[in-house]
Amino acid sequence: MLQLRPGCECCDRDLPPDSRAARICSFECTFCRDCAETVLGGRCPNCGGELVPRPVRPAEKLATFPASTERIHRPERCGR
Repeated sequence: MLQLRPGCECCDRDLPPDSRAARICSFECTFCRDCAETVLGGRCPNCGGELVPRPVRPAEKLATFPASTERIHRPERCGR
C-alpha cells in the first residue's frame, strides 16, 4: 500500500492525500509537480526512476488506511 507521504522532498510543499500535484517514483520518493517537472526533469534524484502522478486514496479509506505523517525533506539532492 502506498505511504502517501505528506510533503515534497525538494521544497517541503504540503501534499495532502488528495493532492493531484504529488509525483512519486517506484520507491515512493515524493515530490510536488513543480519540482518534478522544472527542477528534476521528471526523474527521481534518489534512484533515477520516472516520476509519475501519485494516485489519490478515496477519503472513506483514509480512516482505515491513513496517509503517512513522515516528512522527508532533502533539498540538497534536488540541486538546491
